[in-house]
Amino acid sequence: MAHLRAVIFDVDGTLIDSNDAHARAWADALRDHGYDVPVERIRRLIGMGGDKLLPEVSGVEKESDLGKKIDERRQKIFNEQYLPTLHAFPKVRALVQHIQQHGLKAGIASSAKGEELGKLLKVAQIDDLVEAATSSSDAKESKPDPDIVQAAIDKLGCPVEQVIMVGDTPYDVEAAQRAGIQIIAVRCGGWDDDGLQGAEAIYDSPADLLAHYDQSPLAAC
Repeated sequence: MAHLRAVIFDVDGTLIDSNDAHARAWADALRDHGYDVPVERIRRLIGMGGDKLLPEVSGVEKESDLGKKIDERRQKIFNEQYLPTLHAFPKVRALVQHIQQHGLKAGIASSAKGEELGKLLKVAQIDDLVEAATSSSDAKESKPDPDIVQAAIDKLGCPVEQVIMVGDTPYDVEAAQRAGIQIIAVRCGGWDDDGLQGAEAIYDSPADLLAHYDQSPLAAC
């Protein structure tokens, strides 16, 4: 690997234990509009953008009038019921501080909407550390398309061969690969190693990655 200059982190399921909450918020909002979709089915799609998830589980396009109503309801439910219960995985702030102490920039590439992302970064306790953050609001296409990751690379101002990503879903792996960067995966989002194939390395969590930092791809700096 080339000399690293930056690390791009996904947020949900990678830094924050929030994948289940997002799935439940979608299920609640869909049920309120007459669509009974099992949480387990939605859970497997968390990590891709809502513009892809909604039609996949309901056949409703997100930009349709009904789609907008469902998404607005989802946001309200998530922000009021679930967001206050969320917490960062252990050692998230320590991991970000550690990479910065080793001369690496910290970026964010999340499928969350811009207004949600700021709240999530506060939950992760790294809102004051992140040097570049991109959300679904910054890209035409959401994950697993590479647009959000590419936008983060552009903001960081580093060549692709000097950037690596940390994510927790197959959608992160695909988005990183299509953007031309390598990715480290973490299992704490709920996926096993088979689902995370293509990652340069796989760790249990941010704490596990930090504990094995010197043996990880992040040490190529």
